[in-house]
Amino acid sequence: MSDPLIAPERARQFTPAERRALYDVINARRDVRNEFLPDPIAPDMLRRVLEAAHAAPSVGFMQPWNFILIRNAARRQAVHAAFAEANAEAQAMFDGEKRNKYAGLKLEGILKSPLNIAVTCDRSRGGKVVLGRTHNRDMDLYSTVCAVQNLWLAARAEGLGVGWVSIFRQEDLRGLLSLPDTVEVVAYLCVGHIDECFTQPELQARGWRHKLSLDDLIMDDHWQSNAPVERDV
Repeated sequence: MSDPLIAPERARQFTPAERRALYDVINARRDVRNEFLPDPIAPDMLRRVLEAAHAAPSVGFMQPWNFILIRNAARRQAVHAAFAEANAEAQAMFDGEKRNKYAGLKLEGILKSPLNIAVTCDRSRGGKVVLGRTHNRDMDLYSTVCAVQNLWLAARAEGLGVGWVSIFRQEDLRGLLSLPDTVEVVAYLCVGHIDECFTQPELQARGWRHKLSLDDLIMDDHWQSNAPVERDV
């Protein structure tokens, strides 16, 4: 006989309005860089956003994430300096007109946003053998990315913008955040109130890339040779 305390319950059915709201939030999500307002984030709002992140799925229920809330001006200045150094290296990797276009992009809001959040993954959490991670060690990283997505969508629903800054040397962030050897930064996020945002992804609006057609990305049963292949020239 199954334990009634752990038996599944009838699944909640969502109304058309609730479903529409979810899809609206997903489609309204943007990577925000320059539109942050200086207004502080109310503690109860921030808590709701972090609770949403903490509700993300994780393989083996390992919950490998932590959320480092970074408000200190000096620390953020140091993080911005690390970004600027890595960004100069990244710019040099592009050629010709692409390099010029890259130089005109604003790719972070580290100092403009009122809050930075480093989402980390503790790769030792759960012990040496974790259910579901036995054959793919990176499932903890993938689980942490799910927490980032939850955070991002919840923030957008609350009227907050989020920008993911990825142009760092991992070792620079590790030192600035005093991370132990078992912990990696998965996402460095800039968070704050916004009253404006792009109606389409900013990189698309600025002509850096275009959105791929979903129909070109769907395959049946196996990889198909008509998958889109794009290379910058």
